[in-house]
Amino acid sequence: MILALRSRPDLWRFVKFLFVGVLNTAFGFAVYAVLLRLAGLPWQWALALSYVLGILWNFGTHGRIVFGTRGLSRLPAYVGAYVALFFLNRWALAAAIAAGLSDLWAQALLVLPMAMVAFVLVSVVLTGRLPFRGARR
Repeated sequence: MILALRSRPDLWRFVKFLFVGVLNTAFGFAVYAVLLRLAGLPWQWALALSYVLGILWNFGTHGRIVFGTRGLSRLPAYVGAYVALFFLNRWALAAAIAAGLSDLWAQALLVLPMAMVAFVLVSVVLTGRLPFRGARR
């Protein structure tokens, strides 16, 4: 099965992204929860700090494991993609909290939709093209 996936580079990349995404999500969510519950920060600050730490962590795992990129040349664009993700996440989190969900459960429900948006943005930043669309011309 792995050989079949490797014959389709975008699909193989997506599978690796999912597995690495579980690791990245666990890291980011753990940092958010620790900052929220143990450090006692408001959700806005916990989210912001978890994103800063997560960006650096994710750049390493996405770049090396999923997309095979090295060096820091794509870090500014990667940071830009995550800034956009942060504001989208913040808006959705505020809406979910306003709808009555707890700050922790609201973020837990947003993990999968945010991961899907992240895959598209990170693919563009690290490969120069949309996933599953072929080579950029």
